[in-house]
Amino acid sequence: MKSIKLQIGKKLLTYGGIFIFGSTMAQTNVFDNVIATSPNHTSLTAAINTAGLANVLRSADSSYTIFAPDNNAFNELAINLGTNITGLLALPNLSGILTYHVLGTRVAAAAINNGAIVSPLNQANTIKLTKTSTNVFANQAEVNAADLNADNGVVHSLNSVLLPFETVVDIAIDNGFTSLVAVVVKAELLPALTNPFDTFTVFAPDNNAFNELAAGLGLTLAQVLALNIEDIQELLYYHLLPGNVLAAAITNGAIVQPVSQENTLKLTKTTSNKVFINQAEVIIPNLAANNGTVHAINSVLVFDPTVVDVAIDAGFTTLTAALFKAELIPTLSRPFDSFTVFAPTNAAFDSFAIKNNLTLAQVLALPGLANLLKYHVVSGKILASELRNGLVPTLNTKNVKVNVTSGVKINFSTVTTADIEEENGVVHIINAVLDENALSTKISNAALANIYPNPVANLLKVKGIENFEFSIYNTLGQLILSGNSINDEINVSKIAPGNYQLIIVKNNVNYQSQFTK
Repeated sequence: MKSIKLQIGKKLLTYGGIFIFGSTMAQTNVFDNVIATSPNHTSLTAAINTAGLANVLRSADSSYTIFAPDNNAFNELAINLGTNITGLLALPNLSGILTYHVLGTRVAAAAINNGAIVSPLNQANTIKLTKTSTNVFANQAEVNAADLNADNGVVHSLNSVLLPFETVVDIAIDNGFTSLVAVVVKAELLPALTNPFDTFTVFAPDNNAFNELAAGLGLTLAQVLALNIEDIQELLYYHLLPGNVLAAAITNGAIVQPVSQENTLKLTKTTSNKVFINQAEVIIPNLAANNGTVHAINSVLVFDPTVVDVAIDAGFTTLTAALFKAELIPTLSRPFDSFTVFAPTNAAFDSFAIKNNLTLAQVLALPGLANLLKYHVVSGKILASELRNGLVPTLNTKNVKVNVTSGVKINFSTVTTADIEEENGVVHIINAVLDENALSTKISNAALANIYPNPVANLLKVKGIENFEFSIYNTLGQLILSGNSINDEINVSKIAPGNYQLIIVKNNVNYQSQFTK
């Protein structure tokens, strides 16, 4: 007997090989009529049957959304677990894995919102949904066929199996890092960070950190979230390390490459066991997830180069080691502060060590190392053209002497390369280490200069010395005049009446005297 086909509208109904139409139409369900009939979902069909879930999915009294991993997804899972399909079907938690793919309501692909967090039948974890301009993801899995409908629900085919693991994303959600989660959603990075078989170390800025970032940029948090998606992605990549790094494994002075290639991360571990990533302090370490570790930090990491990067990139290994040893990297890595750094070369540190009868290791072990280095840093960004003769206060509160009469001198060092600008300041390379006691040491160890007349009116003469460098200071230690003599004479006609100290440098020999104008 031939099959009889009746078509009314666009509905075709069949029974026992004969198509019929009418109120006796059989209800379709997500298992029998979508999953079990798909040649791409035979592994899922076998898993559902093995777990005894087929009748659940046949229910006409329920409505489901099934995220249905295809055969390739099951093959990939078997490889990652070191087994095969038979091994997967024997997993003791097979039922839990499968029910993690099922929502108790019908959700069409068009109704999925980017960043939605939904609860499946297995409530061991939530599912994080991503919707891009072209794709839909459930956790790490991409929907490769959407809206396969049955009467009791809808099926969305996936290219990966979902596992109810606690991921680094769950750590951020569970600990109330709402700003970070919003940025991750905006950057469409939920799929990457929920992958159960990738491993990440995440430096996770807290909410206050994002508020600080917005203020530093002169924006609101909403405006930060509205930035170009590629920029937000790169910002987040700068907070990710491949692999699993616990706080105990972080060593002082480590320079590591995050997922972002824009810049490195500089790790500081202090003598008091505090850990810093660039300028950011780790405030909660070692929040463990199945796919990595999260360290909460109190500041957002910005990949723009800093004055620290100048020292590293220029190969100033001694200065870099000293900054780590003195625990100054967090200070000089602040993206929204501004510094002027006088940076001694490796040769300058070698000379400093020899002069003080020390090895470089002993220099790095000096108890006053931090103060020595702070003596090389001035607050604010000062280009060479903006420097003026006089004293400038440093971060250790003591002054350096600036002399721009001939080139640029800082105390008794010379700026050999000026104006290396970065986002948070400028670096001037110098050929000697600045000693905060250098000025007083030069004076106390100097030979006495024979000067006349004293008191002087206009021309101060120095007996027995010609063509020398000189510096004149008032009683407050401020530089009043500096330069080179004309033969044996210094023109002091423009100096106000008062008492002064004169320092003369000739062939690396220092002379000093006092005079009255």
